[in-house]
Amino acid sequence: MKILKLVLKNALRHKLRTLLTAFGIAVAVIAYGLLSTIIDAYFVGVEAASNTRLITRNAVSLTFQLPLAYRDKMAQVPGVSSVSYGFWFGGTYKDPKNFFARFAVEPETLLDLYPEFILDQAERENFVKERGSCIVGRKLALKYGWQVGDRFQLTGDIFPGDWDFVIRGIYDGRDAATDETTMYFHWKYVDERMRQNSPGRAGQVGFYYVGVDDENRVIEISDAIDAMFDNSLAETLTETEKEFNLSFIGMVGTVITAVRIISIVVIAIILLVLANTMAMTARERISEYAVMKTIGFRPKHLVALIFGESISIAILGGVLGILLTMRAVAGFAVVLTDNLGSFFPVFELSGKTLALCVLAVFCVGFVAALFPTWQAVRIKIADGLRQVG
Repeated sequence: MKILKLVLKNALRHKLRTLLTAFGIAVAVIAYGLLSTIIDAYFVGVEAASNTRLITRNAVSLTFQLPLAYRDKMAQVPGVSSVSYGFWFGGTYKDPKNFFARFAVEPETLLDLYPEFILDQAERENFVKERGSCIVGRKLALKYGWQVGDRFQLTGDIFPGDWDFVIRGIYDGRDAATDETTMYFHWKYVDERMRQNSPGRAGQVGFYYVGVDDENRVIEISDAIDAMFDNSLAETLTETEKEFNLSFIGMVGTVITAVRIISIVVIAIILLVLANTMAMTARERISEYAVMKTIGFRPKHLVALIFGESISIAILGGVLGILLTMRAVAGFAVVLTDNLGSFFPVFELSGKTLALCVLAVFCVGFVAALFPTWQAVRIKIADGLRQVG
């Protein structure tokens, strides 16, 4: 109990120094928390990916199409439970800045493959039966103030022309990581116009969604699908949904690596700051430690005193940093959802990030106290009493 009182008194002896050190730790925690949350947001699509879904695309590139005729052949592969298809539509909604994902799909099979899209049964039925209809995610609908029954127009770029749509459903995500910023509409709606205006582009899809019965057979099924189309004019590449999503993240892999390195550097810098503070503290109190040894304090008491002070300052900064990080992430989430919701559909502070922040704070407090403790314990009483300043 006496040691605890001494720890608190020592920590508050230089209030400004303690406050600045704690604030420095808080800034490091905020920086690390935000950077880690950004990385988690990049990987949210990977975490949400199903183990029982495959994506089949053109082996050359995603920009190359596949024949619709592949669907029936793929459905015959043992282990395949269902096959859907679609492509990236592109286009512009009012202004090029209004970016969100737009996919032309086969509605009924897509919704069967993605049970995490929660849609009212009546809305689902209306979407399936109406060729010019679409469904949108809840966050996307909130961003543009859309309601079921609203009509809007997209200006095509990949598929030229003006395209009119009516919203027949707004889906919610079953899980926190489910993307609610995407628009889905009928592939046949686009294909019919292509048959009239560009017959050579009709009957083509960008990729296939493939459902499998057994997640342990995904590699076997993937190889079987690709083998069917070896040496064809449009060879395929089939991969798990997680691998497919990771391929997009790989495009910014260097940026993510840089962010990870920066987060580590931030922790290293604050470790040096706190270590310097504790070293200054130990150097100033060498004579005090000598006196304490003289009146009966043992090395273990000095260890508890120095480590306690270091860790208490680190905890003070850590608690402040975590509280501010929660507020900062909440604020960023609102801004990103409004402006970059298609890139960051989910921006939340994870329990893992919080745990790492807490662990980092304790590690910083522990490591920073090592050298001052070693210095205080090994110094001789006579040498400590002669120490000035």
